[in-house]
Amino acid sequence: MAMATHGHLHKRRRVCPAAAAAAAAPIDSLADELLFLVLDRVAAADPRALKSFALASRACHAAESRHRRVLRPYRADLLRAALARYPTAVRLDLTLCPRVPGAALAALSSAPMPCLRAVDLSRSRGFGAPGLAALVAACPGLADLDLSNGVDLGDAAAAELARARGLQRLCLSRCKPMTDMGLGCIAVGCPDLRELTLNWCLGITDLGVQLLALKCKKLRTLNLSYTMISKDCLPAIMKLPNLEVLALVGCVGIDDDALSGPENECSKSLRVLDMSTCRNVTHAGVSSVVKAVPNLLELNLSYCCNVTPSMGRCFQILPKLQTLKLEGCKFMADGLKYIGISCVSLRELSLSKCSGMTDTDLSFVVSRLKNLLKLDITCNRNITDVSLAAITSSCPSLISLRMESCSHFSSEGLRLIGKRFCHLEELDITDSDLDDEGLKALSGCRKLSSLKIGICMRISDEALIHIGKSCPELRDIDLYRSGGISDEGVTQIAQGCPMLESINLSYCTEITDVSLVSLSKCAKLNTLEIRGCPSVSSAGLSEIAIGCRLLAKLDIKKCFAINDVGMLFLSQFSHSLRQINLSYCSVTDIGLLSLSSICGLQNMTIVHLAGITPNGLMAALMVSGGLTRVKLHAAFRSMMPPHMLKVVEARGCAFQWIDKPFKVEQERCDIWQQQSRDVLVR
Repeated sequence: MAMATHGHLHKRRRVCPAAAAAAAAPIDSLADELLFLVLDRVAAADPRALKSFALASRACHAAESRHRRVLRPYRADLLRAALARYPTAVRLDLTLCPRVPGAALAALSSAPMPCLRAVDLSRSRGFGAPGLAALVAACPGLADLDLSNGVDLGDAAAAELARARGLQRLCLSRCKPMTDMGLGCIAVGCPDLRELTLNWCLGITDLGVQLLALKCKKLRTLNLSYTMISKDCLPAIMKLPNLEVLALVGCVGIDDDALSGPENECSKSLRVLDMSTCRNVTHAGVSSVVKAVPNLLELNLSYCCNVTPSMGRCFQILPKLQTLKLEGCKFMADGLKYIGISCVSLRELSLSKCSGMTDTDLSFVVSRLKNLLKLDITCNRNITDVSLAAITSSCPSLISLRMESCSHFSSEGLRLIGKRFCHLEELDITDSDLDDEGLKALSGCRKLSSLKIGICMRISDEALIHIGKSCPELRDIDLYRSGGISDEGVTQIAQGCPMLESINLSYCTEITDVSLVSLSKCAKLNTLEIRGCPSVSSAGLSEIAIGCRLLAKLDIKKCFAINDVGMLFLSQFSHSLRQINLSYCSVTDIGLLSLSSICGLQNMTIVHLAGITPNGLMAALMVSGGLTRVKLHAAFRSMMPPHMLKVVEARGCAFQWIDKPFKVEQERCDIWQQQSRDVLVR
């Protein structure tokens, strides 16, 4: 009996490391600066550890309350209590709350938050002008407000925002009901605005923008993309003395006539100009606007106009230009060559999906751009090893090279990348002829942080092992449909790359739970895609759930051996999970209901789950209060009570109904690769 009692008294107890540290040294004796550094380290290792710390003692609870600067409540009804507990918070992130009723914001009026400076409501609905009025009144120091996707916010809401006199950054993307009247209220009431985003505000016209330019002289960033503006407002914009960034993406009212007007108005402050998808602009309009912005550093003309020699020559006026984006443009004869002659200061050049580009032109351009750091030639299927040899020999300082679906590069040409680019950090050679020797050569790029080699059918574990041993800074690797990869290669990546955050192993059919067990040691992993891997099971997924507490995105479609057991582990350990694809798995109502306990889960795809019943599905949807998007098979639509669906939708959840036939068979990777190459990208 004595021995039993002694054993009982000495049973091992689980003690939070942070709590143990608190017991060793009184919290009150530590300076806040030192204590906050400790808490930052604790939170980086496990976000939930802060909660354990706060429960250790009253002193710990008070310290954690003083430390917290960013609040991300799961439910709007917790908002008032959260703000009361953390009075020194400076940022309120409500992106996990799909619906924030006006009453929740109105409750703030009884507890003013003088420290709160930034509020993010970009993914929330349910509030209107009264709620915004309460928010502005409760936060006298509000300087940053994001109301993106506020499709119900109009002029009345804008009038309330105008009371936030200290507002410096305001995002109103897709606030379609807003008109010039509302924008005028903001312009008059918020003269300190530095950054304003109005893309897709279809009610905004030249009148409102002119008033904005008249009243808000401190503007540095202005986004008018996809609005109905025309040439009449450009002179006023160009007179803004501090404007540095201007976005006019997809503005159909912007044409050559509009751009020729500001020729006499020289904006010396403008540094970044985005006119992509302005299809009514030609090389003549580009030449006109270039003359008005002599200090431009970044210019985006993607999907805008043909690149002619005269347009290339006009860039000589921009001696400081560092970034030029010409995605989807068509190059006329010698157009690309003149860019090489005129833009010798370029650090970043994007030529993705361009037509009319030849080896001769590209080789000439890169030979002139000795200081190029980033190059994107994605989906240019006409260029060959000639261009690749020129790139690798002329641009030794390159840190980013994107060349997905450049199918005419040979394995010999690809080897040059690893031999000559010692500073490379990002490489995308998806859908290429890369083989083991080429991948071994890439291990010479020891600073790689992102490597995308999906649909490379000739690579195997032997070469992947070299990457794991030589690239310790790797954070993102994409092995999509690389059928020669198995557990051995994945294990080496997991062991050699402790900073790994994202890995795509979809349709790597040879991997098993061994790969998942090895990846579970990567504590920073937040994205895992193992779609179409039939040999992984709930046993491997449970290891991921336990080891990878930051997991936010998970794709396990067609992982037939994953069942409710895996979901139970996710619900217990993966509290950071935001997105999951469960299609074709062996999950039943029990597993789906367990997932509903993850408060921050926002996006679910649950098409073709044989174990799911309408009642189980409806119960899970009713419990999951944070869902914003659910993809379901159309067959469920008629089986579920309409009034209950409306309740879920009223909370901010959007349904996407898919009518696809049940298909278990998987195409072989080599057949899929050939089909992808048959698609012409122009």
